[in-house]
Amino acid sequence: MSEADPDGNRRGRIGLIVPSSNTTAEPEFRAALPAPVTVHGARMSLESVTADELDAMSDDAARAAELLGHAAVDAIAYACTTGSLLHGPGFDAELEATVREAAGVPAVATARSVVRAFEFIDATRIAVVTPYTADLDEKEREFLEQSGFDVATIDGRGLERNTAIGALDETEAFQQVVDHVEQYDSSGLDAIFVSCTNYRSLAAVDDLESKLGVPVVTSNGATLWDLARVADFESESERENENERARTSVSASEADRGSENRLTIDGPGALFERDR
Repeated sequence: MSEADPDGNRRGRIGLIVPSSNTTAEPEFRAALPAPVTVHGARMSLESVTADELDAMSDDAARAAELLGHAAVDAIAYACTTGSLLHGPGFDAELEATVREAAGVPAVATARSVVRAFEFIDATRIAVVTPYTADLDEKEREFLEQSGFDVATIDGRGLERNTAIGALDETEAFQQVVDHVEQYDSSGLDAIFVSCTNYRSLAAVDDLESKLGVPVVTSNGATLWDLARVADFESESERENENERARTSVSASEADRGSENRLTIDGPGALFERDR
């Protein structure tokens, strides 16, 4: 669990349960988190992003969570998008419960984190960009629509091998989003979703939002934001607002009460700019 360094600064530990072939989630999380927070991974067997392998992979969730619990992490994410939406709405919540019970700490699952993120920014009509094959794109569309969102358009790269997905970089993600979304009237969109925790795209969020004028949510961005919420970390905008309250309210100690030891994360884009 959280502890303090010799200077009294709070440390934190987060756990990520990822497919064995995922090479993106851990470095994207590490880059967005403050130095006192460490990232600890557990892996579930998966080489190809297919319905059969994703289904089998979920059987490893409880054991992976139990092992991460040995590291006394503050919270755990089941960091796989299609793996947590495969069986429709409700399956994501079941995975969260499985992980939470096995590890004894708060837990989130990426598909559920994405839903929470869209609800948080009041997004209803969305465009979706993925690296997936058409059958998984259809499962994702069904999940999102059954969760209450209007999927205006969805575009996939048709990739199945997860190492091929992990070999893509944020410039390729940026270009896929721009090429696809610019075919449509983006003014009618509430948000754009870049799916897959193995698709490097978090670093492209600010540039995409600047170019397209629409909030952009990625799988890892939504998961990071949601994990910080359950672990009681805070966003940079929340810290700035607390500092402003400290300057204008009766006393800094009163404004900071209960939050002075919270860890601050500096994630990209509109999702992290709003107070939770």
